[in-house]
Amino acid sequence: MSSLSLALLIFGVCYLVIMTERIHKTIVALFGAAVMIGLGVVSQDEAFYSHEFGVDYNVVFLLIGMMVIINIVRETGLFEVMAIWAAQRADAKPFRLLVLLALMTAGLSAMLDNVTTVLLMAPVTLSIAKRLELNPVAFLVTEALASNIGGTATLVGDPPNIMIASKAELGYLDFLAVLGPVVVLILAVFLIVIWVMFGRNMTVALHLRTGVQALNSQDAVTDRAFLTRCLWLLGIVNAGFCLHSLIHLEPATIALLGASLFMLIGHARRKPEDDEELSYLTDVEWKTIFFFIGLFILVGGLVKVGVIRYLADQLVAVTQGNLAGSTMAVLWGSALLSAAVDNIPYVAAMNPLIVDLARSLHPEIADYATLVHQADIIPLWWALALGACLGGNGTIIGASANVVIVDLARKAGYPISFWQFFKFGFPVMIGSILISSLYLWVLFLRAA
Repeated sequence: MSSLSLALLIFGVCYLVIMTERIHKTIVALFGAAVMIGLGVVSQDEAFYSHEFGVDYNVVFLLIGMMVIINIVRETGLFEVMAIWAAQRADAKPFRLLVLLALMTAGLSAMLDNVTTVLLMAPVTLSIAKRLELNPVAFLVTEALASNIGGTATLVGDPPNIMIASKAELGYLDFLAVLGPVVVLILAVFLIVIWVMFGRNMTVALHLRTGVQALNSQDAVTDRAFLTRCLWLLGIVNAGFCLHSLIHLEPATIALLGASLFMLIGHARRKPEDDEELSYLTDVEWKTIFFFIGLFILVGGLVKVGVIRYLADQLVAVTQGNLAGSTMAVLWGSALLSAAVDNIPYVAAMNPLIVDLARSLHPEIADYATLVHQADIIPLWWALALGACLGGNGTIIGASANVVIVDLARKAGYPISFWQFFKFGFPVMIGSILISSLYLWVLFLRAA
């Protein structure tokens, strides 16, 4: 069997098994990567060290650094304080609370990442909903969708953006400047939608509202000095992301530096006999990290045998090199496919396709950064980011944040069915992509 056939067979089988969720996706990705190397589709040197065919360590270490930071920030009680503050700020009125929690989730997802944010916000939301005797399903679904919308705005907000930034050599401020405005617009429309869907049906008894207003948010903070140090350091890390092109440090390096400093201040407050001294390392989502590693090698095999280049050539042939056609095809195709399957493996496959498309259109350009920043290629990166991140709102399995929310709801005794999520999430996704289409046309395509 040829290398081309082997690569297609291995990738196709792995992708189908990941879609069925019968075997954990990390196991599937690592097994597929090992088979790719074992059968010689890619060599071990290529898998581990090649920029084109191997693991993208910028993505891997950025994720590890941010996960460590969040694990330490979680110990401060900051997220519990914010949730109680939101309930009291909203006067414990359910729709006001829903809006505030959605805005907080979107904002935190943009600064941190959406999976970590929903992991931290959902338990607190369940607690407040219980105190107010509200069904938390509307709150949890809203938070899942808001996290995907907010995470679209920045480089670190959603794993697909991290992957796109690394491949396209785009910076934190690039994402914020281009995607920030459309995310704000989409979020505003989203809040109107949730008012129509939920707002008029939410009521809470007066005595329950009074009880929530009596909560003291300061009780969630056990070490105020530690919280202050973490807030300052978190601000410095985010400033580093914004200025990374000026200080000539990659986002992964900034995340690792920040994580190291967080670990130092976290270690300083722990006792030597503490059994959980390194819990912020053991609590890293290592399943996610190893899933990425396996996935990069799987996709690298497709790139090496020419599958991605062939798909890029076909995209050029279908759209005849038309920028508007290519951009809309990537945007809508990404949204619909990301709703059907997890957006991470999809973006891993699409990244090299856009690079090869650039090579098809500009064979005379040798410099990589110049190639991927061509005027007729840049819109495709933004279309991919918007389609993949916002498309994740279409179904339960479209984004990792959705899966996390549904799992937490089920454990709390509030199961959310596929169709229950779909009835709300899919229309939100379609509306978001329509707004994104108009935005990309005005920003890049109108004068093309």
